[in-house]
Amino acid sequence: MGKKEMKTNAMRMLDKHKITYQVGTYECEEFIDGIHIANQLRQPLEQSFKTLVTVGKSGGYYVYAIPVHRELDLKKAAKAVGEKSVEMLPVKEINGVTGYIRGGCTPIGMKKLYPTVLHSSAVDYPYIIISGGKLGLQIQLAPMDLVRAVNAKVEDIVLN
Repeated sequence: MGKKEMKTNAMRMLDKHKITYQVGTYECEEFIDGIHIANQLRQPLEQSFKTLVTVGKSGGYYVYAIPVHRELDLKKAAKAVGEKSVEMLPVKEINGVTGYIRGGCTPIGMKKLYPTVLHSSAVDYPYIIISGGKLGLQIQLAPMDLVRAVNAKVEDIVLN
């Protein structure tokens, strides 16, 4: 019997949408941050995206994918989703809301499809790298395929 590749929710969702992607793996004993992982794997920071989850003043959840070396501008983020304000979801609530853990969180295949915004710089590249849905796993895909998979908006949502 051959070893069966373990699919994450993110991969199953991409397969369902017939979206082409590449999977990469890496050793991860302790997750520090996306910059650390990108540097360890010699990947360009501009094409390595982290997933951030916020909660809006209305109580709704919102997902943002931005380059690992950039910071989310909460004012721009709120405006992009039509909220008065948003704040970062506490780390201890990430799994309950998304089904993923910190460091393994990806916009694709969460418990629910939350409004998602991809940073506008993504479309400058043929592909971007996001978490594959668990620590030590990455997905490389075309930015517009990510947009299609999660019905994302593309906007400038980072601090300048």
